[in-house]
Amino acid sequence: MFRATLLWVLAIFYAIAGYFHLVSPSGFLSIMPDWVPFPEQVVRWTGIAELLGAAGLVQPWSERLRKAAGIGLALYALCVWPANINHFALDMARADGGFGLAYHVPRMIAQPIIIWLALWVSGTTNWPFRPKV
Repeated sequence: MFRATLLWVLAIFYAIAGYFHLVSPSGFLSIMPDWVPFPEQVVRWTGIAELLGAAGLVQPWSERLRKAAGIGLALYALCVWPANINHFALDMARADGGFGLAYHVPRMIAQPIIIWLALWVSGTTNWPFRPKV
């Protein structure tokens, strides 16, 4: 039951994030590293990827599709980490300190947890939990 609840929480989180990538991309564009080509298209496609991943997690028909969605969302979270690091650096360089360490440090710690969570709720991994024998 706990895994199913977290699956829905993660799916809702990604669906909301995907929605905002599509309807309000400016915040995402502002933290995009300069080396990323075609930033507007990247933000649009990442929003679509989040929406599809969220839908894939909660669809009831296919365990394989749910696992593929979990792997896709884990890889997505890994790929957007440079934008989060870039946001950290840009924000902390502001004269007012931006959002500050109290925002950015937990966000950096949360990234690997979100990666693991996508894999765990999708049933791709059971680590670190062992099934009862």
